[in-house]
Amino acid sequence: MKRDIIKINEEKCTGCGGCMIGCPEGALQVIDGKARLISDLFCDGLGACIGECPEGAIEIETREAEPYDEKKVMKNIVEAGSNVIKAHLKHLQEHGQTKYLNQAIDYLKENNIEVPEYEEEAPLACGCPGSAAQDIERSRLKSQEEVQIFSAELKNWPVQLQLLNPNAPYFKNADLLISADCAPFAYANFHQRFLKDKVLIILCPKLDKVIDQYVDKLAEIFTKQDIKSISIVHMEVPCCSGIEVIVRRALEKAQKNIIVKDYTISIGGEII
Repeated sequence: MKRDIIKINEEKCTGCGGCMIGCPEGALQVIDGKARLISDLFCDGLGACIGECPEGAIEIETREAEPYDEKKVMKNIVEAGSNVIKAHLKHLQEHGQTKYLNQAIDYLKENNIEVPEYEEEAPLACGCPGSAAQDIERSRLKSQEEVQIFSAELKNWPVQLQLLNPNAPYFKNADLLISADCAPFAYANFHQRFLKDKVLIILCPKLDKVIDQYVDKLAEIFTKQDIKSISIVHMEVPCCSGIEVIVRRALEKAQKNIIVKDYTISIGGEII
């Protein structure tokens, strides 16, 4: 069957083992100095390990792979101890994997293993806050006079990468802003700080299922058009860093050397 699964670029991988922190399922091991996917059965394809890799050596691809097997994963996880069990359950919950979460809990109950509390507020080592529900407190303005009205800076349409035409005239000699689709909502001054005088492209490396097509389309834009610069804006959650991986792959495919500036926005709305 075809499904999402991770792919490791061995040339970029330094064997630091950071990716293993984000993989309680045990799909990754460092062997001969490189991170390796030891079994398709253990990889859920959610990409929590991507944000833990300092070299950008991991990405998600869609390919023929054995179906993910929660029961086989749980057998390994139980052997690793209660903290790993807890991390795995929280990982599934935060990514909305109710089916696998229920299978994992059933496995624990069937084997008379205590189900740990995994819904606490504190983040665990799996580092997957992207889908965790949060209340974000904001201080209210004291008066309407403190509200400043800005003009919109959007200069192209459409903006979603799937809909864009690489031959569109606005790409000629353009400064590109490639943004996660959540970022404009999190950062209040997005138009003035990032978008002004730039052509906007938005995508979601976690939910969009056409990553290879995105690489191809960006590479086509980079090849056909004289792009002056690229700015990337993404959220702090691990999976969102996949945007940089997509852009770098596209630049390599187009054999282009274009200046790239990378900005990270916190969930609280600050530039990190």
